[in-house]
Formats: sequence, structure tokens, C-alpha cells
Amino acid sequence: MRESRGGGLVKPTALNVILIKPSKYGKDGYVERFRWGFMPNATLPYLRSMTPSEIDGIPIQVSTIDEYVMGDTDYLARLKRHHGEQTLVALVAVQSHQFHRAGDIAALAYLNGCLAVIGGPHPMTCNTEMLQGRGVSFALAEAETVWPAILSDAVQGKLKPIYGHGERWAKKLEPPVLIPASREELSGYIIPMVGIYPARGCVFRCNFCSVVKITGQRMRSQPVAITIESIRRAKAAGIRLIMFVSDNFNKYKEVVDLLTAMIEERFDLPFFCQCDTQIVRQPELLELLKRAGCFQIFLGVESLDRKTLLAAKKAQNHPEKYWQIVAQCRRLGISTHFSQIIGFPEDTEHQICDQVEQIRDIGPTVASFYTLCPIPGTEQYDDFMRQGVITEENLDRFDGTCSTWQHPNLSGNDLDRLFRNCYRRFYTAGHALRNLRYLKPGPGGILPAIGGSLGYGAFARYSAWRGRHPMSGGVASVKTDHVRDYIDTRRTLYGLSHFPLPESLSLTAEEEKWNSQANPAVFSA
Repeated sequence: MRESRGGGLVKPTALNVILIKPSKYGKDGYVERFRWGFMPNATLPYLRSMTPSEIDGIPIQVSTIDEYVMGDTDYLARLKRHHGEQTLVALVAVQSHQFHRAGDIAALAYLNGCLAVIGGPHPMTCNTEMLQGRGVSFALAEAETVWPAILSDAVQGKLKPIYGHGERWAKKLEPPVLIPASREELSGYIIPMVGIYPARGCVFRCNFCSVVKITGQRMRSQPVAITIESIRRAKAAGIRLIMFVSDNFNKYKEVVDLLTAMIEERFDLPFFCQCDTQIVRQPELLELLKRAGCFQIFLGVESLDRKTLLAAKKAQNHPEKYWQIVAQCRRLGISTHFSQIIGFPEDTEHQICDQVEQIRDIGPTVASFYTLCPIPGTEQYDDFMRQGVITEENLDRFDGTCSTWQHPNLSGNDLDRLFRNCYRRFYTAGHALRNLRYLKPGPGGILPAIGGSLGYGAFARYSAWRGRHPMSGGVASVKTDHVRDYIDTRRTLYGLSHFPLPESLSLTAEEEKWNSQANPAVFSA
């Protein structure tokens, strides 16, 4: 609420909620924007669907913005409070390399009279105390535990400095049916798709991953009926592709029920998902995935060295099984997307190059390479901070493409060069020809599948040559605004030119107890 001239309180006539997925500042300082995006952010439609149409008789209007596909800055003019109304600007799904950008947008909104809150992986896992109490709020927990309170407070005209302290996860998921994005909202993406979370959590505890703090180790799932209705509405709205963004889709206990329901519905809507490498022990599930419409599986193989994997606490991976995953999927017509991290502490240049050759021989359809990045909030980040080996001070660079720490065997220039070389060595003419040999029709038929396969390899090589990850956001970079356009606003609100590297937020005793009750369900090798 706001004060009237007579000293009383006046309710706003409406609450305008603007949900923004922030981009990041690139190495050249420009905000990363693209003419066409790859994957729409999954949190934007989720939060929109969670938002009621009114609270206490005050109507709520919701709009969403994905900065990665905004070629101009006209939308920033909307970040203001209109007479008699209230505007809430929520920065969602904010990762560490997007934190500066999120902070700048929040500062701009707040100084324009809006209410502003930042949520997502970074504030959930990193200490933001030094930025609190300056007008911008921070959400330290999942949306289910804090979003209703944020909206209620926004209607009253004032937000708390933080939300969700000590209640990081919702014990039970009660999600809404997703409201699909409009055709206009999806016009900036290569293909109309939507992300759906059937389940959350990861039963493993890899030291380089922050999921254990973001969604916890215990797998929680939403009702299958909610997922099915969300898919049904997405298809009716013209969505052509589904991405199940849950970690370890094959560990989701209702996965068989969901896939069976999808088959019975005859959606004929292709999807891709992320599985752990233990999918090799679940051939029946692979068969079911294919029947339900799965065309690609993303797998975090990370390394082909068993000792490296054990040191990273990723004991569930057995490199000698990787080829079986590819063979099983290839037989079914499911493509495989291998993700590998280069620059583990044990790595040498020879080992990295040799592993790329091995992966190419194994033959996944797609491979992505990331430079090892100590992500703020992770166990690895804390270890590297204690050792004093983190050399990068700018959070913008913590994106998996840059050297950020002092490697015992490789220089920063070596890692940057190897990042580019991995893509050049993997995406060869021979790899492209082998893909064509096993290629199956994808979304749109066989010709788009051929074009996509050949085109992605060329695009991946080009992106890596430019020092940008192929999956960074989209194609056809657009340079519009620069960090220098926002630095004064940042200094005005926060008193800082750069946010310092944060301390990690530790799990509470109750959260650790919750995680300890997870069942890794590790299959025997």
C-alpha cells in the first residue's frame, strides 16, 4: 500500500508483475543477446502459472522477458511504477555469471520506483548479505516457499530484504498446470518449445555441482496428471518440442507412469531429457522413452578417467560403459548428447586431447565441452577458495568457458586453447558422416534433422573459436548495450563497481538431514 496525503493507506489499483530471465555481460562487456534463442527459460512460465489473477481484490497482470532474445532495450522502459499501481520486477533463475546483470536490472527497477527481487541458484547458494537492505530483495528458496509471500507483500507496497531463510525446499510439490507461452513470446526462438519439471532433486553429490543445494538430494515429483495436462495445453498452443529439465530423469520414480500416459495420449510431441549414465542398466526404460517420443538424451559423462570421477565424487559414472549407452540409444534412434568437463585438477593437455579422441570414437551424436569452473556455492568452490587458487574476480566469467583458477598443470591460456580445440577435434567431417549414417527423423522430419546435424557441428566449431559456448543462448549475436551503461546505477544502489566473490551458504542441519535420507539407488556396475 501507499500513504495518502491524509496519512491513510491506499491500496494500489493493480499489481504489475514483470518476470525477467537476465542475460550476462560477455567478455567484451556487452549484454549477450541473440536474434534467435535455443531454449526458452523454464522458470518464466512456471512462475507465471503460479501467479494468481488477483490478491485481496487487487488484479495482477503478469509479463515475461527473456533478455537473451531481446534485441533492443525498449522493455527496460517498462520497469517503472505507474500512478496508483504497483510494479514488481522479479529476476528469476539467476546464476552466478548472470548475477551482475540481475543486480543492475533490479537496481534500475528499484530506482524507478518498482519493487525488485532476485531469485535463483546464486542467491540460494551464496551469501548476499552485503547487498541486502539497500532496496532490492533476495529469495533464498524455491518459488513454492516464497512466491506467495512476495506477491502478498508487493500488494502491501513493501518487500522484506530476504525470503526463504531456513526453508530452502518445498517438502511437497503442488505445481500449477503450465500456461504455455504465446506464439509471439516464442517467436524469438529457433523452435517453439517449453520446459517442464516432472521432478526435482539429484540423488548424487558431485563436488562441482550446486544442485544438491538448489533442489536437494531427495527426488520430489509433481503429480503425473499435472505434467500430462501441461503437455496437452502446450501442444494445443503450438509447442513443437518438450524439454524435461529435471536432473536424472531416469531416477524419477514415476517416470514409467508418465511415459506410459504420454504413449496413451498419443501426443506425437518429441522431447529430450537428462539422464545419468546408469541409464545403461535400464534398457526397458530406454525402450519406453523412445515409444513416448524421446529423440535425445543429455548425459553428464564429465570425464573418461575413473580416478578423476572418483575425486569429483561422481562414482556413479563408469567410462567403460559409455559406448554401451551410445549403442543402445543408436539402436532405438535416440541421439546422445555427452557433456564433458575439461581441466579437472588431475588433467594434462595430453589426457584432455586423448579423451576427446576417445569420445569421438565412442560416437555420441553431440558433445559439449566445458572448462572446469568452481561454481560459487559448490563444495569445489569452497575447496578452491580455501586453497587460494581462484584467480578470476569477476562473476561474469564463471560460465564454463573461461579459466577462473590456477590449474596445477595448465595455464589459463592453455585451457582457453583446449576449449576451442576440443570442439575442433570432435566435430570433424568423419563425425558428421557417421551421424548421417545413424540419423533418424527428428522434429520436422528427416531433412531438418540432416540440416540440424550438419549445421550444429559447424556452429559449435565457430562458437568455440569465438570463445563462446555453443549452448550459451542462441545464434546471431546482437550488440546493443554495454556494462558501462549500467555501472553508475550499480554504484548508486550498491556502492560497488563489482560484486565480490561470495561465501557459500551452508545447508542447515535440517537440510543436511533431509539430504541424508535420499536413496542414490546406484545400480551395480
